[in-house]
Amino acid sequence: MGKELLPVGFVASINEILGDASCDFWDSYDSPRTHGLRLNRLKAVHAADSVKKLIRQFQLTPVPWCNTGYYYDESVRPGKHPYHAAGLYYIQEPSAMSAVELLNPQPGETILDLAAAPGGKTSHIASSMMGRGLLVSNEIHPERARILAENVERMGITNTVVTSAAPDQLSRRFVACFDRIMLDAPCSGEGMFRKDAAAIAEWSPEHVDLCVARQWDIVQEAYLMLKPGGTLAYSTCTFNTAENEEMIERILSQYPDLQLQEMKRLWPHLERGEGHFVAILVKTPADQTFSDDQETFTNTGKAQAKSNRGGKQAPALSALADFQDWAKQDLPGFELGGGTPILFGEELYWLPVSESVPWHDKQLKGLKMPRAGLHLAHLKKNRIEPAHALAMSLNPGQAVRSWDLSSDSDETAAYLRGEVLSIPSEYRGWTLVTTDGLPLGWGKASGGQLKNHLPKGLRNPK
Repeated sequence: MGKELLPVGFVASINEILGDASCDFWDSYDSPRTHGLRLNRLKAVHAADSVKKLIRQFQLTPVPWCNTGYYYDESVRPGKHPYHAAGLYYIQEPSAMSAVELLNPQPGETILDLAAAPGGKTSHIASSMMGRGLLVSNEIHPERARILAENVERMGITNTVVTSAAPDQLSRRFVACFDRIMLDAPCSGEGMFRKDAAAIAEWSPEHVDLCVARQWDIVQEAYLMLKPGGTLAYSTCTFNTAENEEMIERILSQYPDLQLQEMKRLWPHLERGEGHFVAILVKTPADQTFSDDQETFTNTGKAQAKSNRGGKQAPALSALADFQDWAKQDLPGFELGGGTPILFGEELYWLPVSESVPWHDKQLKGLKMPRAGLHLAHLKKNRIEPAHALAMSLNPGQAVRSWDLSSDSDETAAYLRGEVLSIPSEYRGWTLVTTDGLPLGWGKASGGQLKNHLPKGLRNPK
C-alpha cells in the first residue's frame, strides 16, 4: 500500500512526528501485516504437550515483549484449529499484547477493563490473574459485549464479570474500587490501516477530534474508579499525538495525583507489529474518607450480609445446593472460589466478589451483565444441566467422565460440527469432551452414544 492511498492529513501527521524516519515508516506499508496469537495460561499450565505441538505445527516464533505471545505465518489458520475452540490461545495483533504486559496485573487484584471488546486484553489480564481476584470487563455496545462474553467463556475464565454499561454508570457504582484499570481507548485506528480498509475510509481530522473528546470523557470516569495507589494503563492503536502524548499531558495536568510511570510506542517500521501506544499512570496513595453511600461499596462484611439476607437470595442458594449435589457426583474435583450465587431466570451463575466489589442490590440494579461470572448450570425440571462455560473452565481430572479425542481426528471435527459420537457403553451421563486434554464441551452418554451438547451457535458448518 502506497502512502498516496492514505488520507492526506494522516500522511502529513506522520511526516511531522517522524521527520526523516517517516520514509522507513512508509516503507513498512509495503511489508505484509503481522499475525500473532497469545497462549492462555489458564489452559497452557495443564497442557504442556499441546503447547509444544502447537508451536511445532504452526512454526510459531516468540513476540519479544510478551512471553506468551507468538508470531505465525499468514498462510496458517489457527482460528480453524480445535485448540482455538478449546481456548488454548487468543488470536491477537502482536503490538496490542504490550498494553497488558505493561499494566502487569497480579492474581488476587480487583481489575477493570473499561472498553474491552472483543476480549484480547481481558483474556490477557485474566490469564495473568490465574483465576484469583475479580476482573470486571465492560463493553458499552450490546452486540460487542455479547462477543466479549463468548470469548471470556471460550478461554475458560471463571473470575470475570462482563458488563455492558456507559463509563459513568460504572463510576457511580465503583468509586475507588480498582487496583488496576485497562483503558484501551476507542481511537481513530491509524495502526489498523495496513489490515483494514474501513479504518482508512473512516479517518478524518474531525474523526480524530471526536475520538479525543470521547477518550477524555472516559478517562475522567476511569480516574474516579481507580484506587489510591492503583495503576491505569491508557492505550491506543493509533499514531497521532493528539490521542496519545497530548492526552497524557492533559491527564497529568488535570490530575496531579497521577504520576507517569512509563510511556511506550511501538512503530511498525521499528518492531514487528502494526503499532501501539501505551502509557502507565499511577495514582498517589492517600488517606481517603468515604461517604455513607460509598461505604457500602467497600465494606465486604455489610455488603455480603445484605446480598445473602432475605427472600431474594433464597432461590439462588437453593439452586446452588442442587448444583453442588450434582457436582459431588460428577465433578468431585471442582471447587468454587470466593463469590455468591445469582439467578437469571433459570440460569445459575457464580458471581465472584472482592473486598472492593462485594456486590449488593444497589450495585446490581439496572446494570446489564451479559455474563455474571461463571455460568454454572441451566435449571431444568427436577434436574441440573451443566453449562458450556463450566465445561470450558474445567481440567479433565475434575470430571468423573471425560472422553479425550486427538486434535487431528475425524471425531473431533464431528464433535465441533455438533454430531453424535460413538462411545463405550459403560459411559453413562454427563461427559466432558476434550481434545488432547483440553475441554471442548459436554456430551451426554447413553447406550453407546454421546449426545452432543455443544451450543448450536458454536458449531462448525457441516
